[in-house]
Amino acid sequence: MSGPVCDVTCIHPEAVEEARAKSIDRPTASELSQIFQVMADPTRLRIISLLAGRELCVCDLASALEMTQSAISHQLRVMRITKLVKFRKEGRIAWYSLDDDHVEKLFLQGVSHIGHVAGGEMEAAGDIDPG
Repeated sequence: MSGPVCDVTCIHPEAVEEARAKSIDRPTASELSQIFQVMADPTRLRIISLLAGRELCVCDLASALEMTQSAISHQLRVMRITKLVKFRKEGRIAWYSLDDDHVEKLFLQGVSHIGHVAGGEMEAAGDIDPG
């Protein structure tokens, strides 16, 4: 008995064409992959969770995550490259925020999916409101 694969080779041309028409191109897939690679880091996800809905300075982020400012700055630099976060300077303070609402939505969709898959355990625990 084979696994969950077709037992015979049968191509459905209409379905293949429709699927191809909806598929993203290679450059878009590559760029999206880079974003997901950056977001795959637990520390970066925690930074996103802190920045969801508010601006924080590097010192605030470091304190909230109990990490050094240097470690946070390194993570933020990687996140700036992929346009997940942006910053502004106010005097000697660097304030960070999510680059746009798409980043927060992407994050919250992931949290919502985890809650769905895990039977809503995260939402029930009150960890985060997925919207």
